[in-house]
Amino acid sequence: METKLTAEPRSNAGKGVARKLRSAGRIPGVLYGPNVESTPLSVDAHDLLLVMHKGSNVLIDLELDGEKHLTLAKDIVRDHVKGRYVHVDFMAINKDEKITVNVSVEPIGESRGVKEGGVLEHHLWEVEVQCLPFDVPEKLEIDVSDLGIGDALHVSDLLAPSDVEIMTNPEDLVLAVVQPQARDIEEELGEVEGEEGEFAEGAEGAEGAEAASGASASEEGGEG
Repeated sequence: METKLTAEPRSNAGKGVARKLRSAGRIPGVLYGPNVESTPLSVDAHDLLLVMHKGSNVLIDLELDGEKHLTLAKDIVRDHVKGRYVHVDFMAINKDEKITVNVSVEPIGESRGVKEGGVLEHHLWEVEVQCLPFDVPEKLEIDVSDLGIGDALHVSDLLAPSDVEIMTNPEDLVLAVVQPQARDIEEELGEVEGEEGEFAEGAEGAEGAEAASGASASEEGGEG
């Protein structure tokens, strides 16, 4: 997937300049790469938002000073409270050279173990792959339909296109179906209730001892 984005050079740097750019609806960034001189720039905030909605690995045809560069967005900084981008770098790439990127893993189907009352746990949400820029998959799907309680899927179970190599350790755990934790919670609650009961019994015992002590003192006072 490829999309176009126009950038403008910026000569000044610093927090004050960056703040003014954002106030004007632009996001500061840098263009860099093995065959490209590092260049500070800015892009329109709305245009960047539209581009990033297409995916984190979208190829960006970035135009700067009339020259076009095939790039990937890297080192993306975002204000998650306000939902806006703060800074983004663009890495220039060569369409004929392989790149290494992270691709999301998406489960498909309904697990047999989940139907039986188990819980599907996600241990790995994305994996690292290596391929040519235009061969980067949008995502890697993994079928969980046959997973029963106690079953698991690893990186080695992922299926990638023939022109895509998965670089993540094949033994890394991706998904697993486990027993629900309700029983553990009930046991913990039982322990707490037991402790509360012991405390209550201790308190009653202490009150009884105090009462007995008071009665004994009264008796001694009466005898005097």
